[in-house]
Amino acid sequence: MAQLCLGTVQFGMKYGINNSFGQPSEQEVYQMLDLAIKKGIEIFDTAMAYGTAEELLGKYIARRRISGEKIKIISKLCPNSIVDSNDIENTIRDEIKGSLERLKLNKLYGYLLHTPEYIYDRDILNALQRVKRDGLVSHTGVSIYNIKEGEAAIQNEGIDFIQLPYSVLDQRGERSGFLREAKSRGITIFARSAFLQGLFMMENERIPYFLNRAKPYLKDFERLLEKYKIDRVRALLNYPAHNPYIDYVVIGTDNTAQLEENIDKFNDSLPDEFVQEINGMFHDIDEGVILPSLWANGKKVEKE
Repeated sequence: MAQLCLGTVQFGMKYGINNSFGQPSEQEVYQMLDLAIKKGIEIFDTAMAYGTAEELLGKYIARRRISGEKIKIISKLCPNSIVDSNDIENTIRDEIKGSLERLKLNKLYGYLLHTPEYIYDRDILNALQRVKRDGLVSHTGVSIYNIKEGEAAIQNEGIDFIQLPYSVLDQRGERSGFLREAKSRGITIFARSAFLQGLFMMENERIPYFLNRAKPYLKDFERLLEKYKIDRVRALLNYPAHNPYIDYVVIGTDNTAQLEENIDKFNDSLPDEFVQEINGMFHDIDEGVILPSLWANGKKVEKE
């Protein structure tokens, strides 16, 4: 069964279409991290692009005097940071060293390409392998939006982690056979966007106009929840966890109470009939619905 990985984008910026709380205070962030560690969460996902998230994590690690063995941090290369670089390897090394300094760590558990198109650049991939060989990071990988990027990733030696969107409405990883193939190659899979940035939790009248096309799917999902008498959070969290090829479900939370609810409802079983209906009902969904990166006037943004 999959495990939880705590995402930290909310720590560093106001994030999520259904976020009515804003960016949490430093005290609230510490409470969430304390709770996560107490409940057995070991891996934390962050990025240089997540505002002040790395700095807050670093303050927490230093204040709590937590070792790098107890808290495993995955960070990401700043999006599009290689565009004007004449020295790819040193650019990547400098980015990693900057993250390590902010995080108060000597080594990252994982380091991902935040710009998925970089997976096609052999010079970037070679540089990642050298920084891993030199001990700056333990594992390397890529955060993808589309399956074609994942298929390119698994053709390259040295890709250890792949993070991809996977939810009730986004079953591309399973339907394409990609998840099965990635696992057969020993890659660790992190599934994100289980809540679609909170879209699943929004009341119908609060859904913005540019997501009107999502409403019929959300209504169908609501009817399934009522039919099987299943809690919404339980269903959304455990649908990706139910997939045998997914190792971690990455969640972000706005406050401690929300995190506690997510932890308590995670790893509950779902009726096979419910999962089968989900699989049969939601497929080939418009990418403009299932990819939050395309919600900003149809233009790609990289905050996931």
